[in-house]
Amino acid sequence: MDHRPAYDAALSSDARLIADDGRFHSVASTSSSFNGEGVAARTEHPLTTRAFNLLPPATIALIVSFWAFGPQSWTDNPWSIVAVGLLTTAFVQAMEFVRERHEGWRITMREFATDIFYVALGYTAIGWASNLLAEEPLRAAKQSLGITTDWAMHLPFLVQVALVVFLVEFGQYWMHRLMHNNAWFWSTHAPHHHITQLNAMKGYVGNPVELFLISLSVVALFDLPQAAQFCAFNILGAVSTYAHANVRSDPPKWYAFFFTTIQNHSLHHSTGYEETRCNYGNSLILLDRIFGTYREGEGVIVGQDDRKRLSIWEQTIFPVRPLIEKIKYKNNNATAGELTSGG
Repeated sequence: MDHRPAYDAALSSDARLIADDGRFHSVASTSSSFNGEGVAARTEHPLTTRAFNLLPPATIALIVSFWAFGPQSWTDNPWSIVAVGLLTTAFVQAMEFVRERHEGWRITMREFATDIFYVALGYTAIGWASNLLAEEPLRAAKQSLGITTDWAMHLPFLVQVALVVFLVEFGQYWMHRLMHNNAWFWSTHAPHHHITQLNAMKGYVGNPVELFLISLSVVALFDLPQAAQFCAFNILGAVSTYAHANVRSDPPKWYAFFFTTIQNHSLHHSTGYEETRCNYGNSLILLDRIFGTYREGEGVIVGQDDRKRLSIWEQTIFPVRPLIEKIKYKNNNATAGELTSGG
């Protein structure tokens, strides 16, 4: 069933994605003016527009300031990254109610509850599994092999932060790209693409196997201050949150050159599978520019498989669905055979 006509009608005041010779553009309805950058513009004071467009870089600046100059008793506390991360997410989520991007993405109580579940999962089970199965073994291997990167401890704070951002994003880029080019890995990642709207916490939503795989990095092999690592993790989380949020904020071009934005990430969430095979950078779109997978454009209609929204349970079992169907088919045939024999 094609849901696009009904959804297009619901988004009569928003921009829509169109394709022309492989290039993606946006068109706006007659009820809105077009700002020339792929988004339907609303009438408002230019200073208001500028202020909201600067929200993402301003958030990054505040995060860096906190971890660089905040009280040591706070920055040394391992719970600080949880507290600051949740505050950042809550702030961006609140902005959806202040300056909505698309009415069709307006969050409902069901979506909100689901998103909260996945945020909690990320901070608990996924974080625990990543630490136990990946980071601790890496630290142990580093120690047993006598590997040292003491030089990293003497780098300027911002360079240390940039190093962590690059290490995490480089691994995530190639893992993400693999997930779109391998059938089994795609089966773990596809549930994330079944979301039918974008909201601040949607970056946390996905199959647990994918969430674990995408969390892997080699940062544990480097000697770096905790504050620098937490600052980088906080920045990555903030960028990803803005890149999934239903907030009308179009950051400056210098920011969008390096960091992922809602424009290029919404294109990555387009309904066509081939359209998703671009803009893999979760937070660092610069990697797509370097490796030739960057694509201009913006999507409004998002989702996969006729835009069917998956429940938490459906997302969890998604990779093993073929096996479940095979078992059901075998059992049904066996039952039918018994009935035939009995008759």
